[in-house]
Amino acid sequence: MQAWLIDTLGGTPNLVTLTTPDPAPGEVRVRVIAVGLNFADLLMQAGSYQVRPTLPYVPGMEFAGIVAALGPGTSGPAPGTRVLGVSGTGGLAEALCLPADRLSPLPDGMDFDEAAGFPIAYGTAHLALTRNGALKPGETLLVTGAAGGVGLTAVEIGKRLGARVIATARGADRLAVAQAAGADVLIDSEAPGLKDALRALGGVDVVFDTVGGPAFDEALRACKPEGRLLAIGFASGQVPQIPANLLLVKNLTVSGFWYGGYQAHAPKAVAASMAQLLDWRAAGDLHPHKGQVLPFDRFPEGLELLRSRRATGKVVIRVQDP
Repeated sequence: MQAWLIDTLGGTPNLVTLTTPDPAPGEVRVRVIAVGLNFADLLMQAGSYQVRPTLPYVPGMEFAGIVAALGPGTSGPAPGTRVLGVSGTGGLAEALCLPADRLSPLPDGMDFDEAAGFPIAYGTAHLALTRNGALKPGETLLVTGAAGGVGLTAVEIGKRLGARVIATARGADRLAVAQAAGADVLIDSEAPGLKDALRALGGVDVVFDTVGGPAFDEALRACKPEGRLLAIGFASGQVPQIPANLLLVKNLTVSGFWYGGYQAHAPKAVAASMAQLLDWRAAGDLHPHKGQVLPFDRFPEGLELLRSRRATGKVVIRVQDP
């Protein structure tokens, strides 16, 4: 099979030929059709992600495809089933094996390109906002980096949960994408005075921050009493330092959220969240943004779209035709 391989941290991915894997007991082999890219793929390649895979490794954290074979003692899903899943690594290959309980069948009408970019972005937004953020109808949600893959889903999920959503993104075009996803208020992230703008809007109950840096600090200072701040990522490259006195005075809560960690220690919560999301998608309540879809041989170009922050929504790599 063809696969992209990274053999040195910070190195260039190479397209190589590898042996097609056989599924072990409890595993399924999936014929990979499409893979969603994430900012974490860049961090993992550079060796700065919280998980460092053993070198060499095949990148690709989430995927959609068709079940091709079952390992010994594996009851399903049956060969031919269309599925999505989160693998952590291994997605950017024509086939991969993983435990059957890490897969979810696709609802009717969901194509492979959409499905490939669905689980991490939507899973992160939904579980963070419902579990850690405890977002309630009528509250005000701030989403930073709101035109990116995860930020855009947080806008949509926030509206689905009944919140008023304030979105920050860079430039009118990206703000328009956030508005189409349901944002009520738009703020250009390059404009000064974010804290004052948020206070003028009445303050914020929950912050979904994918950017870090100065935006996090300004959002913190614009939070209402008992506000909840969700640290999702640091696309700016700056990890914020949190003054504990502000937390004390306003009774604020800052919560880190890493979807991969919940897959390890709270798999039932992840499964329940994904089931809810796929039910919403089947009912037509979610409308994933169509991002950039690139062919398999242009995977490095997809990484560059993420690195330059030029992507809107998810970047998807089409591995092969169904």
